[in-house]
Amino acid sequence: MAGPTAAELLWGVTKAPRRGPKPSLTLDRIVAEAIALADAEGLASLSMARLAERLGCAKMALYRYVPGKSELAAVMLDTAFGPAPEVAAALPDSSEPWREYLTVWAVTAFNRYRAHPWALELTTGPRPIGPNELNWLETALAALDGSSLTGPERLDSAVLLLGHVRSLVQQVGSATEDDDMEGQLVREIGAILAAHGDSFPRVAAAFADPAEQTDPNAGRNDALRFGIDRILDGIAAYVSARK
Repeated sequence: MAGPTAAELLWGVTKAPRRGPKPSLTLDRIVAEAIALADAEGLASLSMARLAERLGCAKMALYRYVPGKSELAAVMLDTAFGPAPEVAAALPDSSEPWREYLTVWAVTAFNRYRAHPWALELTTGPRPIGPNELNWLETALAALDGSSLTGPERLDSAVLLLGHVRSLVQQVGSATEDDDMEGQLVREIGAILAAHGDSFPRVAAAFADPAEQTDPNAGRNDALRFGIDRILDGIAAYVSARK
């Protein structure tokens, strides 16, 4: 009999194996160990044999729960990313609550991707979609309820924000939320410009801009928030033009 599909695993429509002795494994345990392995060594290092070794079981025991690596990866993605931030918890008093929420939404997505950079590879192209991934989309669209945006426009707004997040994660890789990634980049480029700045005057001038020096948060993930703000500025202007 064929094993469960990725969609069946994601949406909890499968049943635990009944035959034989009481199983020592669970799907949750298998997925958690697979996530830990991918976080530590990358998705390329994940194999059913390697996972079985870490779990202390026979490789064939895993197939009672998940038929293969592709189905396992689908559940890993949905589990690792988890649900989107709650709307009520993310919204302070604001005249533009949709903007406040989508900012929190995008920053949280950025941090989730950085914690699990292998998820970038798994979130491209047609694939089985799990409940957590749909929850992220649902909450983003809910934030724009009441706007003049059509359904497709709201979808495109969420995709645009997520594209900005993904592009930055691809550049910076994995790290913790508190890492000063831009500060590190500024120091690296600064050392080069100190020796070769005359050949790149505009780059040197941009890095020496007094506005950068007077901002206490300069160099701390500003590209992320700058991009989010400009995308949301564009959405706000687009909505306002329709009124």
